[in-house]
Amino acid sequence: ALFTLGVAGSVTHCAGMCGPFVLGQVMADAESVPLGRYGEWRRLSGAALIPYQLGRLTTYAALGALAGGATAIFATTTSFAWLSGVLLLAAAALMVGQAFGHALPVTSMGGGVSRLAAPLFRSRAPAARYALGIVLGLLPCGLLYGALAAAGGTASPMAGATAMAAFAVGTMPVLIFLGWMGS
Repeated sequence: ALFTLGVAGSVTHCAGMCGPFVLGQVMADAESVPLGRYGEWRRLSGAALIPYQLGRLTTYAALGALAGGATAIFATTTSFAWLSGVLLLAAAALMVGQAFGHALPVTSMGGGVSRLAAPLFRSRAPAARYALGIVLGLLPCGLLYGALAAAGGTASPMAGATAMAAFAVGTMPVLIFLGWMGS
């Protein structure tokens, strides 16, 4: 199910939100190759951005393991009902606050991610691209949050990681296609 969410969501959401990150990397690679040596195979392999994609997969799987593990801990705790009630009330209060224009600032998280990602964008090394995928996997994203909620529902670190890995793989074809067409 999360693989399907990744495929469908990447068409409607990821192409617009993560597409510029993909296109930026593809264009940086294209500029470093003389035009005479830039054939179709080079174009396709450059669009795949395998280290970057694997970095995102790593982050998503780790987040899925954390979500599944957290749910497993809560499910085995005797006071889970009480704790879940408190957490639901806190979430409801945050939603009401947001509805009335008193949302908590989330720009600090995005700002922190952008500070970490900025030097990685300058490098074309596979390790830097892998690290870039890891860092950009932490960007605030509604589609990712929905997938994490589903992974948390597994109540298992392994199942949560597997579910989020499937989601990440589902997002890859559209991002690769976008990079290929953009190049």
